[in-house]
Amino acid sequence: MSVPDTAEPWPLVGRDLELACFDAVWAARGRQGVVIHGPAGIGKSRLAEEFLPRAVRAGFEAGRATASAPAAAVPLGAIAHLIPPGVDLADPVRGFAAVARELAGARGERRWVLLVDDLQWLDAASAVLLRQLMDAGVVRLIGTVRSGEPVGEAVGALCGRDAVHRIDLEPFDVRATEQALQAALGGPVVRRTVEDLQEASGGNILFLRELVLGALAAGSLVHDGEIWEQTGPFAAGTRRLTEMIDARLSAAPVRARPALELLALCEPVPVADVLAATDLDTLTALEESGLVRVVISHRRTTVALAHPLYGEALRAGISLLRRTRLLLDQIERTRAAGGRRADDTRRMAAWQLAATGTADPALLVEAAALSRYAHDYAQTKTLLESLREEDQTTATRLALGEALFELGAPVGAEAVLAAADAGARDDQEKLAVAVVRSWNLFWGAGRTKDALAQIADADATMTGPESRRMLRYHQASIRLSDGDPSALALLDDMPEMPDMPDEAGDHGDPTGWLTAAMMKSMGLTMLGRTADASAWAEHSYRTHLDIAGRALYPHPSAQLISLSVALRDAGRFTEARAAGELAHSKLGTSATQLTRTWVAFSRGQIELACGHPATARRWFAETVRRARSQGQIRPLNPGLNGLAVAAALRGDLAAAERAADRARQYPAFGICGEFGALAQAWLRVGRGDLPGARRELIEGAQRSRAVGNVPMAAWLLTDLARLGGAQTALEWLTELAATAQGQLVPAVTELARALAADDPERLLASSRELAAMGADLYAAEAASAAAGAFRRVGSPRRAPVAARLAADLAVLCEGARTPLTAAEAAAPLTARQRDIAVLAAAGVASKDIAAQLHLSVRTVENHLQNAYARLGVTTRGELASALGDQGSGALESLSTAT
Repeated sequence: MSVPDTAEPWPLVGRDLELACFDAVWAARGRQGVVIHGPAGIGKSRLAEEFLPRAVRAGFEAGRATASAPAAAVPLGAIAHLIPPGVDLADPVRGFAAVARELAGARGERRWVLLVDDLQWLDAASAVLLRQLMDAGVVRLIGTVRSGEPVGEAVGALCGRDAVHRIDLEPFDVRATEQALQAALGGPVVRRTVEDLQEASGGNILFLRELVLGALAAGSLVHDGEIWEQTGPFAAGTRRLTEMIDARLSAAPVRARPALELLALCEPVPVADVLAATDLDTLTALEESGLVRVVISHRRTTVALAHPLYGEALRAGISLLRRTRLLLDQIERTRAAGGRRADDTRRMAAWQLAATGTADPALLVEAAALSRYAHDYAQTKTLLESLREEDQTTATRLALGEALFELGAPVGAEAVLAAADAGARDDQEKLAVAVVRSWNLFWGAGRTKDALAQIADADATMTGPESRRMLRYHQASIRLSDGDPSALALLDDMPEMPDMPDEAGDHGDPTGWLTAAMMKSMGLTMLGRTADASAWAEHSYRTHLDIAGRALYPHPSAQLISLSVALRDAGRFTEARAAGELAHSKLGTSATQLTRTWVAFSRGQIELACGHPATARRWFAETVRRARSQGQIRPLNPGLNGLAVAAALRGDLAAAERAADRARQYPAFGICGEFGALAQAWLRVGRGDLPGARRELIEGAQRSRAVGNVPMAAWLLTDLARLGGAQTALEWLTELAATAQGQLVPAVTELARALAADDPERLLASSRELAAMGADLYAAEAASAAAGAFRRVGSPRRAPVAARLAADLAVLCEGARTPLTAAEAAAPLTARQRDIAVLAAAGVASKDIAAQLHLSVRTVENHLQNAYARLGVTTRGELASALGDQGSGALESLSTAT
């Protein structure tokens, strides 16, 4: 993918509410204008430029003016070019009236809209004239005002009137930032990159643009063919951005510099500490000018810089010795105040390391523990690696191994954890190390046998039954993750709450319980017990939050992955989506890399189930990108196969082939091992091989049934029904529906039953049931099939009703393309005729079709002639058109958009 030209103006996104507000205000009687307020770079001018053509379409003639400091020194300097020639302004009263008459025209019917940028710099004479023109009904105003700038009395009177509507433009949130980035870059962006850019830019669209331009120029913002990601520290942006920030900071008085530098190194800082570096008047001036912000939280008042980029610019100008002095002074002030804040210890340790390169070992250990429990694994690693070898203990090595695992360094984690294992003295330490080490071997390095062997070795050295029981729970979590639901039996005696350490830190480690709790829900889901699974996952998540202050490994969001999967496989798609979004939001800035990757994968699964292949492709692309960059083996096979399915459903067969080929380079992952069968089936569909697709699905469903994975079997069988194998799928789905909890399996069973019977009324009812669940693509296909079935039974009046429903549902399906919709809605063919017609439309010769379907050439030709007659065509070229241009070889050639 070529680098997009982001130097061009970015598309306007994230301002739908403001645009709707403008349209309503402009249409209202008695309104004289709209003024947009906000800080520099937030997008005021861009939005005003969008307002202007809307006003023109409403019948106004357009004029423009840009106020400036030089023009403000000249009366009427900003709008002199708008004053008609020959108007004498020596007498302002008569002159202004003459301007109004000239602008209104001979009949007084002309109306003007005037866009004035930076109204705060408008001279008084221009403001007075503009106000009179607005009162006369000749001119309406679209203006912008920069926050923090002084506004003259005349301009204030102009903007503050009731007839002038005020819009306060807020910074972009993460969602709007993501929309802006995707529009500018022409493709999806990894969520963490979006979050980092949102934080760095502060939601300021101009800053965001300059940061992106700088990152593209530096080569740190890269595209892997599917998705954009920031691969290193963000560059400082462009020279333009640097100049803007420097100009903003240089406006502050010299006496404010010590306070700004302190904030740049240590923010947020208590007000009392800032006042040690400057006086109250200066601090007040800094707040009023928008350089700092004061935050009151829980009876504590702190000060921080108003924008993240200010800190970066300030830090670049602080000398090494001055940095050391500022940090050491702040450490002393924090100690003198008693270090009362929860994070004071780790902040002081970080400051001491930055200032001197070392710190007291006890302080480092305490700070690392706090960082670990805040899921700040990068700081945990930095602090613990600063310890001397003689200061390392089993506990510090365990925490460092955890951090390395979470940061995507499984090899380094194994080395550290092996050392911790060698030094473990009792059952409690052995258990803690065994849990993390086996978890790293399984999830990080992809070594299932080694992970289980490590658990067995640890079990052989333990003496206490309680520790061995917790180790058994952890063994169950590994086996369940590997796709073995029979391992649930190992959790039969698992309590509803974990054992917690007492005040001395003994007798209880909740980590084993937490990991097993997460996978117990997955095991229940595999068995089709989705109601039990979702209830347990909700309980596990609440329990995890309750004990978060004492045991934060793994991250609580990991429990939400299990919840979202259980809800999806129960058919509760809206709730599953909400659980996935909550998991992402709860991760925040946490460096929990593995959890982030699997959250992305689960969100891709949900969107694929809903029939939203574009969104699913975005999440699978993020899964693959994150897994590769973090050295994670496990997510690559299912992530790439999910990407292949999503791309195939969108008609991008080339991308689907590439993803499926790459997936074969990595081992299948037990709990979602049949994603490969799903991908291969849809690749065969794309090649026009529907019988081959059905074989892939049948074999995958047989394997899923053999291991007891009910939802995976149900998904594969549903696709089998959609691709012409409804009768076979119905028998197996009926068997699964007899025991499966939730509404999904019964609903897809009914879909298969309706397809097998070719019953239009049942198909229509099934479509409505599936649509209510949020299974948009299944619902669209069922409605499309109903339309074809109505035509076949001679109900032409009912067919359009079903076709309209199919079209309405297709809008939700992001361009998904499947043979069922095209073949059933557009072509009243039998299943065999459809198979042959699709292959013929794809350019396959009759003898090759005969060989592939185990038929005679004569039989193939007879079916083709019957298909021609039903479709009203006479040639293969017309056949391809009738089936939705199904002859190009890609899935996009197999069908029209559903």
